[in-house]
Amino acid sequence: MHALDVLGDPIRRRILELLADGERTAGSLAEVINAEFGISQPAVSQHLRVLRESGFARVRAEGTKRLYEIDGTALREVDGWLARFERFRDERFRDERPGAGAADPA
Repeated sequence: MHALDVLGDPIRRRILELLADGERTAGSLAEVINAEFGISQPAVSQHLRVLRESGFARVRAEGTKRLYEIDGTALREVDGWLARFERFRDERFRDERPGAGAADPA
């Protein structure tokens, strides 16, 4: 699955937002996602699998718990791809300044 397809899903984006605050157990992620999106723990597990397999998250076992954290591999790839378009983003912000694009009163 392409990195942008992975990020296109709001549930996976939310999981990454939660992981950006630090390592979390699969159970705590499932609780938050269930409360916010109303999906089951097995469905959350599938989203976690996609994030792992695509390089956005990694997991480690600690006793009976599975702890997830951000894996920057895919994020760096996305960032590198988006960097190609940075000049366009900068142009847009320049055009949003007050008076930008206004006719020159000559």
